[in-house]
Formats: sequence, structure tokens, C-alpha cells
Amino acid sequence: MNLNERNTAILDALLSNPSLSSALIEKKFNLSKRQLGYTIQKINDWLEQRNLPLIERTSQGYFLINESIFTALNYVKDHHEQIDLSSMTVKQRTNLLLLMLVSKNELSLDHFSSVLRISRNTILRDLKVLQEQLDLYQLYIRYSRKLGYHIEGNEIQLRKVVMSTVMEFVGIEDGLPRLIDILEVEQECLYSFSNRIHQVEKKLSIKYTDEKMKTMPITLFLILERISKGQCLNNTPISYKELAGTKEYLAAEELLFDQEMPEAEKLFLTLHLLSANVVNSELEAADTFPDLYPVVDSMLSLFEKISCIRVHERNQLLQKLMQHLKPAYYRIKYNLTDTTPVPGVLNGEFRALHVLVKRSLEPLELFLHREIPENEQVYITLLIGGWIRQHGESIGEKVKAIVVCPHGVSVSKLMHLELSGLFPELIFLDSMSVREFITYDIDYDLVFSPVVLETSRKMFITKTMLDANEKRLLRKQVLSYIHGFVSKEVRTSDIMQIIHNHATVKDAKALEEELQAYLSQVDQHVVQKTPDEPQPLQLSDFLVGQHLKMTFQSNSWEDAVQSCASILLEKGMIEPRYVDSMLKSCEDDPYIVIGPGIAIPHASPECGVSETGMSLLKIKNGVEYLHHRIHVIVVIAAKDKKQHIHALMQLMQLSKSEANLQKLINASSIPELKRIIQHYSNDVIKEKEFYYG
Repeated sequence: MNLNERNTAILDALLSNPSLSSALIEKKFNLSKRQLGYTIQKINDWLEQRNLPLIERTSQGYFLINESIFTALNYVKDHHEQIDLSSMTVKQRTNLLLLMLVSKNELSLDHFSSVLRISRNTILRDLKVLQEQLDLYQLYIRYSRKLGYHIEGNEIQLRKVVMSTVMEFVGIEDGLPRLIDILEVEQECLYSFSNRIHQVEKKLSIKYTDEKMKTMPITLFLILERISKGQCLNNTPISYKELAGTKEYLAAEELLFDQEMPEAEKLFLTLHLLSANVVNSELEAADTFPDLYPVVDSMLSLFEKISCIRVHERNQLLQKLMQHLKPAYYRIKYNLTDTTPVPGVLNGEFRALHVLVKRSLEPLELFLHREIPENEQVYITLLIGGWIRQHGESIGEKVKAIVVCPHGVSVSKLMHLELSGLFPELIFLDSMSVREFITYDIDYDLVFSPVVLETSRKMFITKTMLDANEKRLLRKQVLSYIHGFVSKEVRTSDIMQIIHNHATVKDAKALEEELQAYLSQVDQHVVQKTPDEPQPLQLSDFLVGQHLKMTFQSNSWEDAVQSCASILLEKGMIEPRYVDSMLKSCEDDPYIVIGPGIAIPHASPECGVSETGMSLLKIKNGVEYLHHRIHVIVVIAAKDKKQHIHALMQLMQLSKSEANLQKLINASSIPELKRIIQHYSNDVIKEKEFYYG
């Protein structure tokens, strides 16, 4: 049998771009689902006649095409359908220029201009912008008659830039196909690498993120291009002793079994596999990196002490932290962490938690012998904060939602935070990759995703980050689905017409702009906060006049803690056994000392907390505790995981200010103590300075 014209065109479209979905094929060829199914069956019958593998369809509506089909049909990517490059931004053009410089030889302005279809002057301006970006890595664009345009500098630094640059094309519409087209990468090559990476996943019992699965074949291609040009790694800081014994090292050898590679390149590829984020690991994390496990355990214990929070199902959270921190360890150690700030991630409760998480990283920093980069800190906060939120309230009869994102862990978490803030009345169970979604077996009601998925549940297509108007529309859409009604939209034009009917307007344009601004604020308020949402309690709400005490001296640390706790004891906020538990838990706990001369003794809620509260004792002469002279003791009794966090964050702020802490220690009266405490309560400006200053 032979394929008819339409079937041939569809097969050609799939071979040209295997990432096309069923929905896009249906739209492009004006087919129904049934017609497309019939067409795929015909194509598979034709392939079967030629003893070729069949084209499979995934549950998300995508196609799996075996690389032997490309080989047998002698298929080479057709360049007559050129991708539109006119809409590229300067950043996208400089990224393409960079990757061309990395992978090709003897490049000229005419070559750049011809491939990117922009003028020579634009190319020169873009190269100047690119050089400014590369200055940060001490990499330099050079030109010579013999070599053309090329990049000089440290090869490790260049590889780091290449990996992060390839990743940037994931979030751009048609970004990867455009990149593949510009670099002239053959599909057979990419499919070969993809299949080998799948084998690595099986060998290591892991699953890489969707974005890693898309970018790793291109990254491997670029690395091999560098090696073929003689740009190999020399004097690499990568430790053979540390990496050679890992499963990833053996996997790296198998990944490129048909390539002659220097030892340094094998180590670099091993590091690339080790530092790549994964979404799932079937192995016990403690077994895969036994030296790191006790460090993460200590880090989590320190967080529990500092935050006065007892983490439920602690071992499961440890496994999740290990799953993230194993690749993070290699990224941090070998300076592979992306240093681009992640904006707008930590809001509200997560901002307060971030302060406490940062204070808990000391065991990890000692283990690594360096500071943890801010981006890595943020992701640890997201993991811990998400876990606390997930286990801090009963799901009950609430509507349950999941977030599915093909762009990996970081973008997934961004979407999860954005949507959980927008819909506080929903329970967000999880965020995951598309591949995880296929096997997800926990019941849910709604799914949010930037891509179309095949699901029997209600699905909402949404972007990673939404502006105020998009939030308002999505919230209206979701709530109308849940509650079965659509609220009437208040339009500025309608209000203006009513005003014109009954009054004379001096400046119609100014009035309309002011009305629009007011209504936008109303919409934003409705989106961001539920009517009954309580304001977080401030430090001054806990440390009121009756909860403050001053004394000249104390006989011992134990006497001082008992004296401070007696305030809460008399009010029935704690039981006597809570005081005993505090004294026992802080027998040898330097982490309760949060600043010079200030300590926060506390114990677990189940040790006898009836109501969340704090009390403060100032000791003029101080008291000795573990080689520290303590002048201010704040006893903390936390009934739950949330009520005290904001106030504790403000207390941490105070402890970081040497001047104000000294004022607190030198205060001579209760009113003076109250004024200092009030200064750190509900102070938005100082809070912003603390986070971003």
C-alpha cells in the first residue's frame, strides 16, 4: 500500500517536528480526533509493511517516534520552511549568537546575518551586548581572519554559560525547534541522545525533569562539537576521586560509548548528570549520598529549633530535601548554580520562613565549606514551606488541585506558589512534570497547566506568572466553575455613562482613569485575600506590657528561664511540664542564642502548650549560658506552625540590628522595652530593607 497525499503530509510534519501534539496536528490539517486516529493507523500499517516500529501516542496526546524510522526513511530536516525570526528579542538573538559561536567554526558577520536574517549592524550591536554578558565570566569574543568570530576563556565557565543558555529556550514558544534549526542539528542525533538519556534514567533509577530531558540532548551535542574542535577541558577542578566511583560516572561512559573522550570530559559529563534536577528517585536518598544525609538531617533539626515548628512526617520531607540537595551539592561545589534571581517567589508566610531557613543552613554550609547561593536557598525554603503548608491543615471537603508544568522543578514551584496565593480556598496537592502526571494516582478535582493535557478532570490553561488582570479573569473563571455562578463584572464605561446622565463632568478622561485605578484595586484585593483572612500577629501583639519583666540579676540560667516562663504559666498558656522540657532541650543548644546577648528557649507544642504566647525577661547584669552572656530571654510557646512565625521573624530582625539590640539590653523601663519592640512590629519599610537591602 502507498500513503495518500494527506497521510504523507502528516507523516512529514511529525518527522519535521516530533514534539507536535495531536491537537496541533488536528488544527493544522483540519481533522477531527477520529480522522487523525484513522490517519495514524494508516501510517502505522504502512510502516509495519516495511518492518519499521509503529508510531505511538502518549496519554497527553504526543507522539513517540523511534529513531530507526528516521534512519530507514533517510529523513533529513527540511530547511525550506524557515522559522520566523522576526519576533526575536535582543536577549534571544544574543543567546543564539552565543551558541553559534560555541558550535561552529569560521563565523563571519555575513554568516550571522544570513542565518538570523538581520543586518550586519544589528549583529555588531548584539555582539557588543553579548560581550557585556560574558564579561561576568571572563569570556571574550575575538575575531581573526583565520578563525573568524570565536570565544576565548575558561572552558568550564563557557560550558556553564552554554548549559544555562540552552535552558532559556525551553520557556520560549518554538524556542527549541528554532535553536535546533539555527544550529543545524540532525533529528537522528537528538533522538539517539534522548534514547541514551532514557537508558541513563533506568540505570540510575531516576527521572530527570521535563526541561532537562529536552535540553540535555542539545547540550551533549554542543559539548561534542567543542571537543571535535579541540576545545577540551584541561586542568579541571573536578575531583576524579569524588566522581569516578559514582553510578553516574559509569552511566556517562555508557552514554557516549561510541565517542573517544578524555578523562576530564568524562568527569564533566558525570558532573552534568549529577547536578541535573530530578523529579523522582526510586532509591533511598540516604543510600545514594550517605555523607550528605546526616547533614540535611541536622539542617532540618536546626530549622525545627529555630522556627519552633515540629515537622510532621519528617522522614518523607528528608527524602524530598535529599532528592533536591544531592544535585544541588554538585552545583554549589563546582559553581554551576544559576545566579539569575528568581523574582516574586517568596511572598507572605514564605518570606518569614525564608529568614528561618537561611539561619538553618549552617550544617550544609560547613559541609560544603562555602555559602549557599540565594537561588538554592529559595528552593529549600519552597520545599520546607510547601511541606509545612501541605501538612498544616486538613483537606476535608475542600476542592483539590494540582499544577502540571513541563518546565521543571523551579518553574513548577513558581506556578504552585502563584496559584496557591491566588486561590487560598483550594488545596494544592502537588506540582509535577508532565511525565509524573501520567502516573499520578492521588485524587484531585482541578488541574492547572500551561500546556494541554488529556484528563477527565476540569483543566485550566494558565501562564507561569500572571498580571493583575489575568489573575482576576482566572479567579472568576475558576470560582464560576466551582460555585456555578458568574459574578457581574463592574465596567468603568457603564459607571461613566451613569455619571454623564446625572452630572456635568469637568475632566472625563481623568475621572475614568481614577475610576479604573480604584476598580483595579478592588479586583486585586478580592483576588489576593479572602474576607476572613486574619492579619499576621506582630511581635508587639505577643510581648505586651504584662509579658515583659526586668530584673537586676539572676542566680542561674535555669532560674532566669523559670522566671521568664512564669508569666505564661500564670496565665495558663503553658503547663509546668513545658518549663521542664525547655530546660532539658536547651541544656546544650547554642542555636537558641539568636544574637549577642539574646536567647529564645522553647520546646515542642505537645510538651504542654495551651495557647501561643511569648514572654520577655531582661537581666541587667546578664546570666551565663554556654559561654554566652545572655541579657534578654524570650520564652516562646507555639501552639501551631503559623501563628508565631511573623512575630518570630520580627524578633530575628531585631537580633540582627546591633544598635537596637543594644538599646533593648540597656533599656531601663518597661515602656522603653515596648517602644523598641513596637519599632520592629508592623514596619513594612524595615521589613523590605531586611529582605532586599
